[in-house]
Amino acid sequence: MRILIGADTYAPDVNGASTFAQRLAAGLSARHEVHVVAPARGLRATTTHLPTGVTEHRLPAVPVGVGGTGLRFCPPVGLVRAATRVLRAVRPDVVHVQSHFLVGRALVSAANRLGVPVVATNHFMPENLTHHVPLGKAVQRRLHEWAWADAAAVFTRADVVTAPTPYAAALAERAGIPGPVLPISCGMDLRRFTPDPTGQLRRGFRARYGVPDRPTVGYVGRLAPEKNVGELVEALALVRTVRPDLDAQLLLVGDGALRPKLLERAAELGVADRVVSTGFVPEEDLPAAYLACDVFANAGTAELQSLVVLEAMASGLPVLGVDACALPHLVRDGDNGFLFPHAQPAVLAARLALVLGDRADGGGLHARMAARSVEIASGHDERVTLARFEELYALRSLPRAVPTRALAPGAV
Repeated sequence: MRILIGADTYAPDVNGASTFAQRLAAGLSARHEVHVVAPARGLRATTTHLPTGVTEHRLPAVPVGVGGTGLRFCPPVGLVRAATRVLRAVRPDVVHVQSHFLVGRALVSAANRLGVPVVATNHFMPENLTHHVPLGKAVQRRLHEWAWADAAAVFTRADVVTAPTPYAAALAERAGIPGPVLPISCGMDLRRFTPDPTGQLRRGFRARYGVPDRPTVGYVGRLAPEKNVGELVEALALVRTVRPDLDAQLLLVGDGALRPKLLERAAELGVADRVVSTGFVPEEDLPAAYLACDVFANAGTAELQSLVVLEAMASGLPVLGVDACALPHLVRDGDNGFLFPHAQPAVLAARLALVLGDRADGGGLHARMAARSVEIASGHDERVTLARFEELYALRSLPRAVPTRALAPGAV
């Protein structure tokens, strides 16, 4: 099967949607011919055949310039024509777009015109964008309504719409995207993210990145406003008020615009020597980054699934997640971790002290939660995700045959 994936954010971008699109392309390329359409890093269109077997078609793009994200976007003028040219050259059996933004909507328009079936996956929440813009609540509410209506207008033209979790699917339907929106987990590689019984990877990562040998709370991901990483810093400062003998530290793996402010806040709270910030780490070091931790925490309030939480669970970590959006689908309160309320760092500190203290004392709570995390994560094997999408592609590509004439390179 010839599959074309459209992504408005793709390598080298670091975020959940980009990571999923890259893993999807790589996984499918083992059995199919895979093409990716994504923004270029400059104003020149390129086509590159990668050693992985994936062919990348990069369209001219310019920096977004908001929030220090490093993202780029393709100017809309002529974008549908560019998407049409790619489709005519590739002649895909199905187009799978990862968003309703400029690249996604251009590909949907071109595919509809040419009779190519479209699968769309929604990774979008307005909160992921409006955090970067200082707006009042009333303006934010109206902006969110407009943003969802805009997404629905694009996804209405897809044959099938999916979302990473039941929560995300229901949210999309409530926002006006025609249902049923199918929940299909983003999945993750259970062969890469596994527990470390010998501790060798844990010790190696800590030695390479200068992480002291202390009870460790971990966070992996972008240091962006919607991730609320500041709550983890605040909670760390309160852990010793709950349990004075617990010499805990916070390991931040990742980079972002808020990194300097987070370190400044740690200094103000007197825990600068208890916060280790590695910055960006290469992909090959990522599995060991989780293993360097004793518990994982995510305070992000705009998560439609959270790949990093899944990876932490598969690595054998208890997880503490904010009680918001899709995190309760993964974090089972009292089972594989604890949920905590947003903007209440004292509650998070008490949960951290309980789990970390139990591990230090050799109790059974930490071990039980770690085992349950691995068990729950096992239901999100990316091989199952790939198989589900392959089934959708086959269903959509058979009933709507692609018009050969329309796809001919010289067709009008």
